[in-house]
Formats: sequence, structure tokens, C-alpha cells
Amino acid sequence: MGVLPLSFRKGENSDSIGLDGTEFFDIPTEELNPFSEIPVVARRIDGSVVNFNAVVRLETPVEVEYYRNGGILQTVVRNLAKK
Repeated sequence: MGVLPLSFRKGENSDSIGLDGTEFFDIPTEELNPFSEIPVVARRIDGSVVNFNAVVRLETPVEVEYYRNGGILQTVVRNLAKK
């Protein structure tokens, strides 16, 4: 997996937030919950910053676990290693 699926909040999009696709993003992943909103920091090349909230598109606690472990395969391997 390795990619955190996010979506804009209802009524928002890249244009309304002011993103052009050249930004670098800081996304906290310490406290992820299914469908929670998290703060995102978009850093532009010129040094300016855009802050916005995004919705986590992980739907279940199991999907959060898969994400934290790096995917389904890594989760299965970790679980087997515990036994």
C-alpha cells in the first residue's frame, strides 16, 4: 500500500484551496481513524504554505492497521511472526 488515501472535504477542491500540483505535503499519520479529518500542510516551492483539512479514506480499523504495517502482505507476515 504505502499511500494514504485522502479526499477533500465536501465543497472543497484543489482550486478552492489554491493548490496547483507542485506542492509538497506534510501529512500527520500518528492518530489515524477511519473517515477522520486530518490537518494537511501544503508547502510551495516559493516557501509559502497552505493549510487545510482532508478526510482519511480508510474505512475500517483493519485498513488503518494495513496502512500502518505497509500493506496487507506485511500485516500477514507480522501476524505470522508473532505466532
